[in-house]
Amino acid sequence: RMSEHQTRNTAAEHMEAFYRPFQEVRGEKFDGLIITGAPIEHLDFEDVTYWDELTQVMDWTQTHVHSTFGVCWGGMAMLHHFHRVPKHVLPEKLFGCYRHTNLAPASPYLRGFSDDCVVPVSRWTEVRADEVTAAGLPILLGSDVTGPCLIEDPAHRALYILNHFEYDSRTLAEEYERDRARTQVAGAEIRLPVNYFPDDDPMKTPLNRWRSHAHLLYGNWINEIYQSTPYDMTQIGR
Repeated sequence: RMSEHQTRNTAAEHMEAFYRPFQEVRGEKFDGLIITGAPIEHLDFEDVTYWDELTQVMDWTQTHVHSTFGVCWGGMAMLHHFHRVPKHVLPEKLFGCYRHTNLAPASPYLRGFSDDCVVPVSRWTEVRADEVTAAGLPILLGSDVTGPCLIEDPAHRALYILNHFEYDSRTLAEEYERDRARTQVAGAEIRLPVNYFPDDDPMKTPLNRWRSHAHLLYGNWINEIYQSTPYDMTQIGR
């Protein structure tokens, strides 16, 4: 965790019990690291209070971590830091379950994937396919509606996923209820998440249509780490 940042969405007791500050672990080496998302996508990266320390973490991964997974804002942050790929603010929130095309069926990260899959999406920003490919990065999963979803960065031993395979079945419902409560106070309306509630009825239980692909993706990532991490951990990053 960031050494100085105080989280507002997670109890301090939980952070103390399960996370260590970056400054305490920076001398150690790791086979894998996940840089998670954060609800701060409206801010420019350089305006984030812990941006300087996060850039240290991202640079540190190149010498101390064998494989890094950047999730949503975390992936956009890594794309910006390593490749200057910008994020663009959308006119309205991408919110719902969208079908994505498997663009790299031979990739070991997509082993077992079907030709397309459904992925939950919840974000106000995007990165654009032409700017990703101009940076020389292959897009593994993508959508004509939501843009790039899964991007590989071999030079930095990293994957970037901009959407949310990790969501539970009701995560989008909880986000909808939270945002609806906020917008009602402001006298506004929020639209339903796309392709999520049966018959677009928020009283009906949503079906989880992404769980199997989520297990495949993260299982494949862990398998690739297992297969390729040096037996001597001191050799990571060399």
